[in-house]
Amino acid sequence: MNGIVYHADLNEAQRRNGLCPTGSSPFERLEWFALLSRECLAAHPPLLAIARDGERWAALPLMETGARQLSGLANWYSFFLRPLGDRSLLPAIARDLASRADRITLAPLPQDDANALASAFGHAGWFAQLEPCDSNHFLDIGGRTFDEYWASRPGRLRETVRRRGKTGIVDLKVETRFDPADWAAYERIYGLSWKPEEGSPAFLRKFAREEGTAGRLRLGLASIDGTPVAAQMWTVEGGTAFIHKLAHDEAFRKHSPGTLLSHALFRHVIDRDNVAEIDFGTGDDPYKRDWMEDVRLRWRLDAYRLAAPRQWPSLGKALARRMLRSHPLVSSQSRG
Repeated sequence: MNGIVYHADLNEAQRRNGLCPTGSSPFERLEWFALLSRECLAAHPPLLAIARDGERWAALPLMETGARQLSGLANWYSFFLRPLGDRSLLPAIARDLASRADRITLAPLPQDDANALASAFGHAGWFAQLEPCDSNHFLDIGGRTFDEYWASRPGRLRETVRRRGKTGIVDLKVETRFDPADWAAYERIYGLSWKPEEGSPAFLRKFAREEGTAGRLRLGLASIDGTPVAAQMWTVEGGTAFIHKLAHDEAFRKHSPGTLLSHALFRHVIDRDNVAEIDFGTGDDPYKRDWMEDVRLRWRLDAYRLAAPRQWPSLGKALARRMLRSHPLVSSQSRG
């Protein structure tokens, strides 16, 4: 075992350690973490923990969130967080982190990664607790064409597309390269939509530009009489289409431009990009069920160092929650 090293400069970490993450999503690239840290999480210094053993390596992207407290380097733009590299090296990272933190929170974790991290921290002497924190709607294409997939959609949705589509009022396009004018249209539409204020427009624009340069961007625009009224930002990578953002101008809602645009983008990524999966990110919004067929949980890991007295109150609450979950009758009664 070569040991554990820590880096606050994520770009330097990649240069000095020769890390080559081979994930199949934006959320497994050091460039993603560097951009997220710089544009969205500047108040929380990043900390990349790296374990090496010969040619094998593992990395855990973290950030400082308080006195001897660390969290996973993620926010609302992250569909998931996971460790990078060889999972067998995670226990070594967990053991060494006890010298730097008394509490570590990691979320949103896919099930397999959550189990691997909980095991690693548990074996390293931490009290590790997993709890569901979000849901992720997704579609397994299963080799279907778009028309085969579409035939299984709810009748109400298919009828909306049929009626609104045949009017010819809405013009649709899907761009695979970043164009400043198209992005300006997206930002204008987002500002007119029902969506809350964008958390970090600069981050999203830079991410979209990078994805466009790499050929992974799918930016959909719906226009009426030459005016863009709906926009969606997707990316395609590793056989998966990721739906990052969607918005429409409420003034044109009766024409269903957002629904028609989703129809066009689903057709594009299924029949032209030949993706195997479409990922609708986190959140249990009801409209996602019309387009997706499956849902999976995302998990939060809270790891406490038992020898740290300042963590005992939080640890006590975590133990109480675990006890309540182990007694369904008590839990159900407590909800009134």
